[in-house]
Amino acid sequence: MSAATQQHQIPVREDWLATRQEEALDPGQVIVDPHHHLWDQPGWRYLLDELLADLDTGHDVRATVYVQSSRSMLRAEGPEAMRAVGETEFANGVAAMCGSGRYGPVRACAGIVGAADLRLGDAVRPVLEAHARAGGDRFRGIRHIATWDPDPAMLNPSYRPAEDMLDSPAFRAGFAQLAPLGLRYDAWLYFHQIPRLAALARAFPGTPIVLNHCGGILGIGRYAGRRDEVFAQWSASMRDLAACPNVMVKVGGLGMRLPGFGFEARERAPSSQDLAEAWRPWMEGCIEAFGASRCMFESNFPVDKGSYSYAVGWNAMKRVASGASAAEKADLFWRSAARFYGLPGFDLREA
Repeated sequence: MSAATQQHQIPVREDWLATRQEEALDPGQVIVDPHHHLWDQPGWRYLLDELLADLDTGHDVRATVYVQSSRSMLRAEGPEAMRAVGETEFANGVAAMCGSGRYGPVRACAGIVGAADLRLGDAVRPVLEAHARAGGDRFRGIRHIATWDPDPAMLNPSYRPAEDMLDSPAFRAGFAQLAPLGLRYDAWLYFHQIPRLAALARAFPGTPIVLNHCGGILGIGRYAGRRDEVFAQWSASMRDLAACPNVMVKVGGLGMRLPGFGFEARERAPSSQDLAEAWRPWMEGCIEAFGASRCMFESNFPVDKGSYSYAVGWNAMKRVASGASAAEKADLFWRSAARFYGLPGFDLREA
């Protein structure tokens, strides 16, 4: 496991996860998991077999969306700007394996989000076109990670964006290439950067954007012990961002080290009740600001797997959504994701 992984991702301990077993709640609820990764890192393998094992834990997951990982499966040769196309080729191969039906009915990697350096400006166009060729009709968009904080402990050494990257002319010139190609933007940044994302969304109202991981909540380092202060600032920024109709939000990602919930420090893995209690203010805040039709629950596996198992995590999200209507649950669990990513095979009129 790399130094960056050790710093920002909690190691997965299968024996610890096994201390908490739960049957799937509401097993008939259709799910599209709109955010997971696959990789083969030193000390951490999470490929199709591992994904299928998590999917086969009682929840009705029909399809998934693959999102670019920590420099995973890059091409070993060729121009630097084009090397990330290798990740899209890999994900499309996994999708083709699942499309064969040999691995069950789930359509893993039915949508693919790749990586490209949008700071290349107009020169990123050939990279985007190469991704589209590599991913075929599954390629849906780009995630160019924007996480920045003045505290170096918050920074992943693999990504060093400037504080004002989203505002820079070069980035915006690259961002302008997405909509003409029918592509979306996955935004991963920290809560105090949300106003910059709102400005970007307003500048490009025709580009669909989805904010990752509830908006990048921080609760460690200089943010430890400041939960109420962070929540107040985050809530105000999320309400402002929600005024941009081209933005949606992924509701999840709270099992990472960054939010500081500390589930991994417990003697026993947390229950879905434990998770729902901790997550509820943040998840309900997203849903209240954006509405269920612009929110999608996500697993963020295997990153979040250091804090809880796949089955327990979806149970927790089902607990958070327990008071929602059937139509709202459809939006939260599958319809918003299927609509945003244009996934085939879903009747968006179904409740």
